[in-house]
Amino acid sequence: MNDIQFHHSQTAHCESGVISNLLGHHGLKISEPMAFGIGAGLFFGHLPFVKVNGVPGTTYRIWPGAIFQRVCDRLGVKMKAQKFSSPEKGMATLDETIAAGTPVGLQSSVYYLPYFPPSYRFHFNAHNLVVYGKKDNNYLVSDPVMDTVTEIDPESLIQARFAKGFPAPKGKMYYPVSVPTQVSFEKPVIEGIKQTCHYMLKVPIPMFGVDGIRFLAKRVKKYPEKLDDRRAALYLGNIIRMQEEIGTGGAGFRFVYAAFLQEAAPILKKPELEKLAGELTQIGDLWRNFAFSAGRVCKSRSADNTSYSDLSEMLFRTAAAEEAFFRKLSKAI
Repeated sequence: MNDIQFHHSQTAHCESGVISNLLGHHGLKISEPMAFGIGAGLFFGHLPFVKVNGVPGTTYRIWPGAIFQRVCDRLGVKMKAQKFSSPEKGMATLDETIAAGTPVGLQSSVYYLPYFPPSYRFHFNAHNLVVYGKKDNNYLVSDPVMDTVTEIDPESLIQARFAKGFPAPKGKMYYPVSVPTQVSFEKPVIEGIKQTCHYMLKVPIPMFGVDGIRFLAKRVKKYPEKLDDRRAALYLGNIIRMQEEIGTGGAGFRFVYAAFLQEAAPILKKPELEKLAGELTQIGDLWRNFAFSAGRVCKSRSADNTSYSDLSEMLFRTAAAEEAFFRKLSKAI
């Protein structure tokens, strides 16, 4: 039995949760919202040419791994990250590292994690978790979206780490090799906010940021004429799934970022960030309302006859609210 003492905290999102738990283990206390904000995790993109399970992909956060990289760069944390050509090499290196007393972050597929309920196990290859030891040949797991630590058998962990598909994890593992015990958060917070505002307002590609929300709104309105009923419901259903089931989704990420702004207000001595946090929470509610209405349309249970055109209008209103919010946030910083 491995006797690493690892403190597990449940969080809303896997990547920012692993950051908080791993850095906390090494003495650098950082909350999940602070990690998410410094890492500029909030984002939006609709990519009709990137298929997820055969339908267009929608993302409500920045690409996997970016939050971790930015947090480490901005806080002066040095990380070691590795990928492997074979499961044998990947598992041997994992065993050596945890035997040396170092908890390890892993990228994995949700589908092969047996401690997840069956309804949550689908092919998503960018889930992050921590392995911190072994017991009776099983691996001890701190998965930040679970309420307590758990275990996984070697065969399932190999399948999860070396799953096929996009993005292929290739056994990716990572862990800190140098962590400052004390840091100043002011500059990293400002850099994180500025980067988020840039990505939401100024990326000159119509599929990203607030323009991306409008891009999706236009496409949703045309689903009934461009697709048959089944495909339209499938496309709409995937938007909801990416919003509400992968990580914390569109609404949840807005709530996490609002919590970050509440933490940032006293650090930057800017009480106006508290007010902006409240505004972003209301925007999160707009996303939740959209998901609820879209779900009823998918299941043909809309009592008020909500249409795809109505859903499109909801997205346009959300885009306007997010644009106004990020312009205020950019001005505040």
